[in-house]
Amino acid sequence: MAIGNIVRDRPIPVLYGLMIVTLVALLPLPPLLQDQSYHQFADQRELFGVPNFWNVASNLPFIAVGAFGLAQIRRDATTFVLFAGIFLTGFGSSYYHLDPNDDTLFWDRLPMTLCFAAILAAVVEERVDAKAGAMLLRPLLAIGIFSLLLWRWTDDLRLYAWAQFFPFLALLLILSLFPAKYTGTPFWVGAAGLYALAKLLEYYDHEVYSFGRILSGHTLKHLSAAAACFAILMLFQVRRPLEGVASS
Repeated sequence: MAIGNIVRDRPIPVLYGLMIVTLVALLPLPPLLQDQSYHQFADQRELFGVPNFWNVASNLPFIAVGAFGLAQIRRDATTFVLFAGIFLTGFGSSYYHLDPNDDTLFWDRLPMTLCFAAILAAVVEERVDAKAGAMLLRPLLAIGIFSLLLWRWTDDLRLYAWAQFFPFLALLLILSLFPAKYTGTPFWVGAAGLYALAKLLEYYDHEVYSFGRILSGHTLKHLSAAAACFAILMLFQVRRPLEGVASS
């Protein structure tokens, strides 16, 4: 309870402090190398002359959600980066799955780091402080982009792992500790759950594909992650300020 009160009383210093502590905690860890077996996906079927067809085609929902968000929801830097990241994820992931290797994987991961940064910034804006969330976007983007450059320079994925998972964990912490100022909280919860499901499907790629050899875990991962993006799109479409709650 005491920790929760400290977080609620001084949310921004605590958030930045948590970022610094977790980043420093990466230093003594051994380098996290890219497992080359990652590129060997379960479903490598070619259709219509497209290699790894289903892992390529399952990225179309990202493009659709991102394009709609850019056209209809873009309001500020955070929402622009978010939906641009979703849109570009569809192309980056398709490009990677046409020829899976470390070089193409860079372009798959780059737009996703934009999404991770923008999602955390949006949650901070909505739940904690609007100005602080907008300011947080820049350092998160810088860390995310640098983490991928560092990976290509050193083959070390520690910082990229942080850039992917810290926003997710911080989102859960903020949702649990700070009351809603807008409607639509179930969409945030649904998006988090769908993203967790996507990571699970990714991990069990081959096992899922072994059931009937219809769709692989990785293909379903794309669809689940795109559904999470759609939930966020719906959130921005329907959310309204709650009555009696002052927005920061």
